[in-house]
Amino acid sequence: MCPISELRQQFPILNSKSEDPFIYLDSGATSQKPQQVIEAIDSFYREQNANVHRGLHTLSAEATSAFEQAREKVANFLNVQSKEIVWTAGATDSINIIANGFKAQLNQGEVICISALEHHANIVPWQELCKERGCILKVLPITESGVLDLKSSVDLIFEQKPKIVAISHASNALGNIQPVEKIIEAAHEVGAKTILDGAQAFMHLRPDLRKLDCDFYVFSAHKALGPTGLGVLYGKYDQLNALNPLRFGGEMIKEVSFEQTSFQDAPSKFEAGTPNISAVIGFSAALDFLNSIDYKELQQYEQGLYHYLLSQLRTINGVIIYGDTENNIGTISFRYKNEHHFDLATLLNGYGVAIRSGHHCTQPLMKALDIDGTIRVSLAFYNNHDDIDAFIQALKESIDLLEI
Repeated sequence: MCPISELRQQFPILNSKSEDPFIYLDSGATSQKPQQVIEAIDSFYREQNANVHRGLHTLSAEATSAFEQAREKVANFLNVQSKEIVWTAGATDSINIIANGFKAQLNQGEVICISALEHHANIVPWQELCKERGCILKVLPITESGVLDLKSSVDLIFEQKPKIVAISHASNALGNIQPVEKIIEAAHEVGAKTILDGAQAFMHLRPDLRKLDCDFYVFSAHKALGPTGLGVLYGKYDQLNALNPLRFGGEMIKEVSFEQTSFQDAPSKFEAGTPNISAVIGFSAALDFLNSIDYKELQQYEQGLYHYLLSQLRTINGVIIYGDTENNIGTISFRYKNEHHFDLATLLNGYGVAIRSGHHCTQPLMKALDIDGTIRVSLAFYNNHDDIDAFIQALKESIDLLEI
């Protein structure tokens, strides 16, 4: 296992020789990539480039083998079967595939539950499905500070008896680790299917999906050291096969005639056309990187950074922090007095600090909190105390400039 202290050196962008400072605190938007991921993608195009599946020549066979080995790695990481892993274009794409697949299974008046903390990608597909099928969207409530109200949420599930419950494993805007075990348990008691948006949680929490027992789980590779344009959709095998596919074309068919077409079983059923092969190869290298780290050490390190940042922010009068600060993946969402988050983010960028400002694709959540947006600092294991100290100093100086 590689020591945490040595990992930062393996990220080229964090070790550039530029004279300008660069403090990257926006991993919730996308993670940085280690050298071995960059090299894996480069090596594929230089030495192995061929289309996968059905090719009889050696290069195609090698590419296919690497492609399917990556699927096995994801399955092992999540403690599921490889046939339950579908490659997609990202978490958003995965949720759309699931929502589309449920169309034929829903009737007018049936209920779909989401939480008030959801990313737009886990709201809009369900809204559109409700419009099309005449279903009703119900929202699991949150507290004034932006934490899921577990008791009220469970009560709502038992009262409404939804067909689907879709909830984030961790909030992208606030970093809250959601009590998904209790939500899944309640949902299954009333016969609901459960979908977890794991885009923020996958790298930080390394979920064991057999233990969680969710029906579907989605995430994006780019938030877990991998390339952009690639996602994963996990589904229990019988439930995957019960969904209708969203896209049609080559690879996913069993037999085609001009009269009718039959489809293969999952995962091929949902993988029409040439896949994002290079991204899959790159993500395979990302999983190797993550598997080289002791998970408990990684979590301990990230939580240490998070609580150090939290303690430093709390020393600044006027800083208002939102969300669950006890159960958190390492993301802090805050405002400073009534100053606009965009102004503060712009000043911080002048100090070489990369953070996120705005509503973070969670406009309903911001409305519930009665704000228009926040500053979001999202950490990863390649950050260190120097990053946090530099950010805090830049924040204090930016505040001074705002108050001149």
